[in-house]
Amino acid sequence: MTRTLPILAVALVLSIGAAASTAEAQAPQATKAVAASTTAVVTAVPVAPDYVIGPDDVLSILFWRDKDLSAADVTVRPDGKITLPLLNDVQASGRTPEQLGDAIREAARKYVEDPNPTVIVKEIKSRRVFITGRIEKPGLYPLNGRTTILQLIAMAGGLREFVDGKDISVMRNEKDKQTVFDFNYQDVVKKRYLNQNIELKPGDVVVVP
Repeated sequence: MTRTLPILAVALVLSIGAAASTAEAQAPQATKAVAASTTAVVTAVPVAPDYVIGPDDVLSILFWRDKDLSAADVTVRPDGKITLPLLNDVQASGRTPEQLGDAIREAARKYVEDPNPTVIVKEIKSRRVFITGRIEKPGLYPLNGRTTILQLIAMAGGLREFVDGKDISVMRNEKDKQTVFDFNYQDVVKKRYLNQNIELKPGDVVVVP
C-alpha cells in the first residue's frame, strides 16, 4: 500500500492537469461563442446623420439591466409605431434613434427606476430608391447615406451594353406632386453639367430607357 499511494497521487495530478488543459482549450472557444452571440444581437447598419426612423425599418431595443423590456427584433408598422414588452405601442417613425431612446426611457420609468434603453437600427427599409430599365442590376437599393444618380448606377452594376444613358430620368413624388429630373450619363462622366447629378431621396425612381 505504501508504494501504490505515490502512483495514485501522480495519476491524480496528471488527471487534474489534463482536465485543466482541456478547460483552458475550451475557454477561448466559449468566449468566442459568447462574443459572436453578443455581436449578432447588437449588429447595426450604418445610418446617415439625418436619418429618421420610418415604416418597415427593423430595430432592436435593448435594456442591459432589464431584459424583460427588451425586444431583439421589432419592425416599425405602417402607422409608425412599434410594440414593446410592458410598454405596448411607442411612436418610432419620424424620430431619430436617439429621440426614440429618450421616449422609451421616459415610458419605462413607470416600471423600472433607472431605465437605460439602447436603440439599434438593424435594417433600413424606409429609405430606399428604385432603378429600372436597361441597367445591369435593376431593383431596390437602400439609401443609407448620401447617394447621387451616378453612384446608384454604379451600385446597380452600370448601364447595359450599347446603352448611352443620355435620356435617364428620375421620378420623385413629394407632397402628392410628381417631379421629373433629366440625367445625361455621357455628360456627367465627361464632367459636364454636373449639377444634374442630384442627390437621391427616399422613394426616387431612376429610369434607364
